[in-house]
Amino acid sequence: MSAQIHDDKVFEDITFDKGAIRNAEYNNCIFKKCDLSECEFAVTKFIDCVFENCNLSMLKLERCTLNDVAFKHCKLLGVNFSRCEDFLFTVRFESCILDYASFMGKKMPKTRFAKTSLKETTFTQATLTGSVFDECNLADTVFRQTDLTAVNFSTALNYIIDPELNTMNKAIFPAHGLEGLLYKYNLKIV
Repeated sequence: MSAQIHDDKVFEDITFDKGAIRNAEYNNCIFKKCDLSECEFAVTKFIDCVFENCNLSMLKLERCTLNDVAFKHCKLLGVNFSRCEDFLFTVRFESCILDYASFMGKKMPKTRFAKTSLKETTFTQATLTGSVFDECNLADTVFRQTDLTAVNFSTALNYIIDPELNTMNKAIFPAHGLEGLLYKYNLKIV
């Protein structure tokens, strides 16, 4: 695909070339059942786009803009979102596999993660104020120097978060999940 502007298009059942796509722009586009695994996008803009049932594993996003982008039922293994542009970075995830991804240093307040697996994903030095992890698996997910102010973990599973290493004012946790906050103290909670 040549570098150009795509407005209001639907891309369905397409396997994108593994080569680099530079300086493209996708506005209000829908990607359905596409394979973008191992593709390289550089200086590309995705604005008001939706990815549904796509494989985006190991996708490379170098200096890309993700503005109001939704991922639904997608596989996003090992995607490094920290390489995206910070300006207007807004994403949401529903029923995705987002394992081994990185959001290191990203400012992403009020981000919604719903029914998503985030195993071994890193949020080190990220800002997640007011975000929601609804029925998400956070096994071995890294929160370090992360702003978790008013983040809702009430239905999240398998998290281990050190309150001494993160800002957690008014974060919401279920009573049965307190062991994930006290893990480092090696307590036996019954």
